[in-house]
Amino acid sequence: MGEADRSAAFDSVRGPAPAEEQHGTRNRVARSILDHGPSTAAELALRLELTAAAVRRHLDALVAEGVVEPRDKRIYGARGRGRPAKVFALTDCGRDAFDQAYDKLAVDALRWIAQSAGGGERGEAAVAAFARARLAAQAEGYRHAVEAAGPDRRAEALAEALSADGYAATARSAPDPRRGEQLCQHHCPVAHAAERYPQLCEAETEFFSRVLGTHVQRLATIAHGDGVCTTFIPRGEAPPTNTSQTTSAPSTSTAGRNPE
Repeated sequence: MGEADRSAAFDSVRGPAPAEEQHGTRNRVARSILDHGPSTAAELALRLELTAAAVRRHLDALVAEGVVEPRDKRIYGARGRGRPAKVFALTDCGRDAFDQAYDKLAVDALRWIAQSAGGGERGEAAVAAFARARLAAQAEGYRHAVEAAGPDRRAEALAEALSADGYAATARSAPDPRRGEQLCQHHCPVAHAAERYPQLCEAETEFFSRVLGTHVQRLATIAHGDGVCTTFIPRGEAPPTNTSQTTSAPSTSTAGRNPE
């Protein structure tokens, strides 16, 4: 156990840890929520090798600062007795503290593209074309990662590639594992721009469909106010298609709330 962890565990013996040390551990708690999605205090304590009491102190401070917020954990299937566990999710303010410093520049650039195309439907089409071209430039690396992984690890390989680009992505079984998997992006570097221009999310969903070679369904997005961008990937063994093609397997985007 590191010095910061020992400090949190033995505050009652030696007094409060220095402010810098507390701040560093608090950042680790927030970063863990960013990387893994809404989490309980117990999950954070286990993940970070801290005591539950220490994690709760840091969570209380983060809630007071508006960085995280408590929510009821969503339960699938029959609910047991007692109140559902509390999970802690990043707020918009908390996400801003990471790496969204270029949001205004991105929004300004997309607005210029839309206006230069004439606004209205033409402007929306121009933004959509830009969004697709942006992803096409990254297509080769993602395609190689998915193809090298084989059909049973396609979603996991795509999640790893997305994480390398700052999306803090994971792959997990859907509530009904027989139906498929869920690709979860716990962070979106362009979330504020996507809130104004949903074409970014739509192009990304189409891109996932082409890379994975199967129909996918967007269940939730950070841009819509959900805690995590969630994409459903059905079970199947269709090989990835050529991502340079302009057509793709049909995809569906919804504004459904995110399963936490």
